[in-house]
Amino acid sequence: MEPALRWGDLDWLASLTRLPVVPKGILAPDDARLALEHGARGIILSNHGGRQLDSAVAALDAPPAVSAAVDGRCELLLDGGVRRGVDVLKALALGARAVAIGRPIQWGLALDGEKGALQVLELLRAEIALALHLAGVDGVAGVDRSLVVPNGPLEPRAPTSSA
Repeated sequence: MEPALRWGDLDWLASLTRLPVVPKGILAPDDARLALEHGARGIILSNHGGRQLDSAVAALDAPPAVSAAVDGRCELLLDGGVRRGVDVLKALALGARAVAIGRPIQWGLALDGEKGALQVLELLRAEIALALHLAGVDGVAGVDRSLVVPNGPLEPRAPTSSA
C-alpha cells in the first residue's frame, strides 16, 4: 500500500506508453470513472486483500455497477475467486469481458510445471463449454444477465442453442 499515490500518477503512467494502462483493484463505480478520466484503458475488478478483510466487496459483486458507470468505454476484467468454468460464466453474465485465473495456474505449475498449467487451462475450457451448454447458450456471445439472478425470481429464457 502506498498512501502517497494519487490519480495524477495514473495520468503520468499513461503518458509514458502507448500500451493500455489497466489498473487493478477498482470496485466502485466512481473510482472506475476516475480511472478512465486519468488514462486507464481497462479496469481489473479485484478486492486484492479480500482474504484479509472480511467485509470487502467481492469482486463478483462489482461488475453490474462498474459496467454501468464505464458504459462500454473500457474493458472490464474480473480477478478473484475464479476457480471453475461456471465462475467465468457468472463474471461474463454480470458484465466482465474476461477473467484472471492466476491462482489456478499457480496450482497447475506447482503440481506439474508447464504441463500442469496447460491441464488447468484445458480443464477450465471444458468447464466453460459445459456451463454454456447447461445454460442453453451456444457461446459467450449469448451470455447475458438473464443467466444470473442476484435478487429476484428467474425469468423464463428461450434457449439459443439447437441442441
